[in-house]
Amino acid sequence: MHRYRFLLSRQWVILTLVAIALIPTMIRLGFWQQHRYEERTARNDLVSAALHADPVPVERLTSPGHTVTRAEKYRTVTATGTFDTAKEVVVRRRTNSDGEVGFHVLTPFVLADGKVLLVNRGWIPANGAQTDFPKVPAPPAGRVTVTGRLMSDETTAASGIKNVKGLPDRQIMLINSEEEARRLGARVLGGYIQQTAPQAKNGSPEQISDPGSEDAPLNYAYMIQWWLFAAAVPVGWWFLVRRELRDREETAAEQRTEESEPAPV
Repeated sequence: MHRYRFLLSRQWVILTLVAIALIPTMIRLGFWQQHRYEERTARNDLVSAALHADPVPVERLTSPGHTVTRAEKYRTVTATGTFDTAKEVVVRRRTNSDGEVGFHVLTPFVLADGKVLLVNRGWIPANGAQTDFPKVPAPPAGRVTVTGRLMSDETTAASGIKNVKGLPDRQIMLINSEEEARRLGARVLGGYIQQTAPQAKNGSPEQISDPGSEDAPLNYAYMIQWWLFAAAVPVGWWFLVRRELRDREETAAEQRTEESEPAPV
């Protein structure tokens, strides 16, 4: 065992402690990536199932004061009523598929029984100052049937968007059915919809694209990577030990050879 006495040196003690600490850390990081992979896979499956489900009347899934659940989000719903453009607002700092900053158009949609559905009709550019109310294309007039993806109320905690107060007239930061119910003084269905039909025409707001899938396989690759790193640490440590031992033995052999050689006359 005296051959391995160098492991008690300060340098090797520190190296060994670092290696011991790295192994469980990397294992935990692998399990965290596994959790992210499972979470993202479940989310992708849920979104795909919702998008491919048959359309249903909106009041079958939501009602005034209702909180849209994860299983209900992105479900395709239909509603028949009329757009109330007089109480229309725009949502600030929203981007389109090209990354351009503009507004989302949020228009109250009054149903036959007087309840109100919030309809996000899509994106429009900010032509001019952000403090000015933009020119908004008009929706179809009269009684119409709309189709859209059901969405949950936006909050600062979920979106990271700060709900700034004191905004210009008819501008908001977050789409929230409870706040809109107070503003409109009406029974507003929980959540809102992103309109998908009728299809946008020239001059209409640019409709919001389908939600993309999250890159779950990348998390799976990271999971395997961290666990391989954890397995490589003890292998690497043992390789360094063997190399150090070999170097020390070669140095000792050279010293013995020099000592055994006769001194020059």
